[in-house]
Amino acid sequence: MHPRDVRFSKGHGTENDFVLIPDPASELDLTPGRVAALCDRRRGIGADGVLRVVRWEALRDGPEPVPGVEWFMDYRNADGSVAEMCGNGVRVYARYLEHAGWLPGTEFRLGTRGGVRTVRVDGEEVSVDMGAAAVGAQGTASVDGHAFAGVAVDVGNPHLACVTDLAIDGLDLTRPPGHDPALFPHGVNVEFLTPLNEDGEIAMRVHERGVGETRSCGTGTVAAVVAALRHAGRDTGEVAVRTPGGRLRVTVADGTTVLHGPAVLVAHGELTPEWWARSV
Repeated sequence: MHPRDVRFSKGHGTENDFVLIPDPASELDLTPGRVAALCDRRRGIGADGVLRVVRWEALRDGPEPVPGVEWFMDYRNADGSVAEMCGNGVRVYARYLEHAGWLPGTEFRLGTRGGVRTVRVDGEEVSVDMGAAAVGAQGTASVDGHAFAGVAVDVGNPHLACVTDLAIDGLDLTRPPGHDPALFPHGVNVEFLTPLNEDGEIAMRVHERGVGETRSCGTGTVAAVVAALRHAGRDTGEVAVRTPGGRLRVTVADGTTVLHGPAVLVAHGELTPEWWARSV
């Protein structure tokens, strides 16, 4: 594909923002350097990650396609690394398919490196079935010398969710929280959250591996709700989550979790050939 044909869109889910690159036939060389440049908020478009919109059968470096699943979310972190899953990214990806006229239906299945996800588009809200969350070992995160007890939760990618009575607004998340590398050898997303209140609500902040603190995180929201329910002595329920970027809702049921929230497209444009060529 000639560089002048490289188009992009910008979108966000509760201010967790993404650059979307439509590349149905997987013709673009989306190098880690280009991803990092796209996500840079000074020399690029600016985002928490990049979503390549690609047909699964054309994807060159992913899992084997699943029959009947047309589209695959090729997700990259802001530092250019490949990530398994992104709940907010799935919802923004679905919104882009709707915009492009490629949406297979209001309910469809989408391929990700974390597995196939069922997505439903219902007006302003997009919901994604995130599958079962696997609760693992207890762990500890540290910020400024303070230790926070947490629990490992796998939502297609690894999380350490820490319920705390301390004021989470004052935490310094400009640097990655410390964690046990033996428990998370490939890094981890870390959530700090308040206990479940009487209104069925929690507040959360998150530091994403390969990105930094983000305004919201879909998989992190699910992990936080699972941890909050366990902290309250429950296994299932529906919980509202206040993130710095807005409100989400998570349903935890037997065998699955569902993330609900808005997804917004902000802009569409075209990358210049010169910028694409030098951003390798």
